[in-house]
Amino acid sequence: MSTFMAKAETIERRWYVLDAAGKPLGKVAVAAADILRGKHRPEFTPHVDCGEFVIIVNCAQAVLTGKKLEQKKYRYHTGYIGGLKEISYKDLMAKNPEKAMMLAVKGMLPKNTIGRKSMTRLKTFAGSNHKHEAQTPTKLEVK
Repeated sequence: MSTFMAKAETIERRWYVLDAAGKPLGKVAVAAADILRGKHRPEFTPHVDCGEFVIIVNCAQAVLTGKKLEQKKYRYHTGYIGGLKEISYKDLMAKNPEKAMMLAVKGMLPKNTIGRKSMTRLKTFAGSNHKHEAQTPTKLEVK
C-alpha cells in the first residue's frame, strides 16, 4: 500500500470564520494557524500547502490573560542604526488589534514559503463585519 500525498493543484480551499470576542488571543491564533496550515484535513501533507482561508472577526475584543496587556511588548527593527522600536500590547490592541492577531498567528506558522503563503489567506477585522460574505464562510467555534 502506498502513502497518499496531496497535491497543491487538487486542494479545494474553503473559507472559515473565527469569532475572537471574549476569547484568549492565543487560543484563537492556534485555531487559525491549524486551519491555515491544513492540519485539520485528513489528507494533510507537511511539504504541501493544503491550508484554507480564515477570517477572524472581533479582534479588538480578544482577551490577553494575566498581565500580558501591560507587560508584553512587540519589538521590531527598522534596519537603521538605533532603530529598535517597541510597542506594548495595550497600545497595539488599542491602535491596531488586527496586527496583534496577525502577529500571533504568524508566530505559529512555519518560517518558510509555506508559512508566508499561508499568511496571505488570513483576513482579520477589528469589528464583527467582514467583506467576504460572497465566499459563504463556515463559522467555527474556538474551544
